[in-house]
Amino acid sequence: MHKPVIGWDVGGAHLKAALLDENGCVQQVLQVPCALWRGLDELEAAIDVVLNAFKAKSALHAITMTGELVDLFQSRKEGVLAICQVMEAELNGSKLFYAGALNADLSAFVSLQDVAQQWPHIASANWLASASFAGKQLSRRNQLCKHSQLSEPKPIQHGLLIDIGSTTSDFVLLENNQASCLGFTDAARMQSEELVYMGVVRTPLMAVAQKVLFQNVQTSTAAEYFATTADVYRLTGDLPAEDDMADTADGKEKTLLASARRIARMIGHDVEDAEMSAWLALANEFKLQQLTRLKKVAQQHLARLSNNNASLDSICVVGAGAGAFLAKEIAQQLQTQYVDIAQLIEINMDNSHENAVSGFSEHLNSSETSRLARVCLPAYAVAYLAFHQI
Repeated sequence: MHKPVIGWDVGGAHLKAALLDENGCVQQVLQVPCALWRGLDELEAAIDVVLNAFKAKSALHAITMTGELVDLFQSRKEGVLAICQVMEAELNGSKLFYAGALNADLSAFVSLQDVAQQWPHIASANWLASASFAGKQLSRRNQLCKHSQLSEPKPIQHGLLIDIGSTTSDFVLLENNQASCLGFTDAARMQSEELVYMGVVRTPLMAVAQKVLFQNVQTSTAAEYFATTADVYRLTGDLPAEDDMADTADGKEKTLLASARRIARMIGHDVEDAEMSAWLALANEFKLQQLTRLKKVAQQHLARLSNNNASLDSICVVGAGAGAFLAKEIAQQLQTQYVDIAQLIEINMDNSHENAVSGFSEHLNSSETSRLARVCLPAYAVAYLAFHQI
């Protein structure tokens, strides 16, 4: 019998974890604030929170990360080694560190003794685990469709995984449902715009737009850390409170009024200078500019498909992360199918053909566990990959 598996995604601002049971089904998912730049004790404390919540007595631990980039460390190598050493010390049982690109199927893991040699494959590889899982599940979905008596959904030949998180957005082309990557390191992926430093919580608004339309007048924005995208999506109602974990730019409350006050400051105003409806309109202006930017990146990657004659019916956008709502809007604007990653996770939890295929429906997304798995996709994905290796 399989042991339970806990997947860990060590980020610079959050620690995410997913617990799979002996059958490989997700049981618990947790996201914990972890300001890693303040010190490794932040990571140790966050690990304790997860372990106390999961209460898994015996588990295999599968670990991926992006936190090595924080400025606590002098170099990414130092960061990888330090994070791995903390995980080794804090966790009981076997530990596997994800180094996906070492294998052709993107599911390679190494032990602590190999970390020093393989650190470049471990650094910021969490997106690759997500892409590997998404590709495998899209292929499985297609096979289930062939055996189903249902006319919908139709098979998907190509996909674009868009994982929009609190801080960054990952774009991974899934050509023939396999990851087709231009870069593997952060530097290379930023050059190819497979990694875009723009998210729905922590991104300063000065990085989203230099000019905005406010009350029919175009105005410049302040190049100051006055407000973040979380302020925008609190006002628009897109950001659930449970995903709103970061501190505000001014350290004050997260109410609608306080959020409006911060975005007003971005254009030199006090919140009292206009009605709340005007600040909501400004929030939607920032949202539009972020959506337009991310949509353009999505179009660039879809244009890379070798089969440029692929029908729209055979292409989908796979949405994940706290900003999956933006991925869905991108899919609608591009007129492609949209698949929420939670639906692919549900397929993995249901062995019945009819139930698994019909699971591509909105009602399954109401599950809190599935929602958390969507937000914490790399943690779930790395646990899934490890489970299927043991």
